[in-house]
Amino acid sequence: MPIRCEIVSQDREVFSGDVDIVVLPGVAGEMGILPNHAPLLTTLNFGVIKVRRGEDEEIFTVAGGVAEVQPDVITILADAAENVEDIDLARAEAARQRAEEMLEEGPPPDMDRYLAIEAALRRSNLRLGAVRRYRKDKKRLSHREAEE
Repeated sequence: MPIRCEIVSQDREVFSGDVDIVVLPGVAGEMGILPNHAPLLTTLNFGVIKVRRGEDEEIFTVAGGVAEVQPDVITILADAAENVEDIDLARAEAARQRAEEMLEEGPPPDMDRYLAIEAALRRSNLRLGAVRRYRKDKKRLSHREAEE
């Protein structure tokens, strides 16, 4: 008997389907959710969500959020989430470079701005690392990226 999984970001539904297991990056560590799991509400860290259906596995990056687990459904409300296969490497690399350049200029006078830049850098690094580790089509990586 599968468990229903729904991953929703602020602007769209990222994934919806019946799965065998969901592995989440909880604040207390990685946790696996199987069908008939006890009810649970948890905060999510930056990391990857692994969704398995039989032999198939899909990987999603998540930049924080919350997950509500019920025995027959898990709902993930993510601050930002996307399938690793859909990540645009050029865009992620450009975002990382922009954030690094802003931080090199020195801390902005506004603490909120500094935290936003730091979060953008963290998210870009997460996305790039997830692509290097999990993307199935390694041919889509440049030679330099595949070596890192």
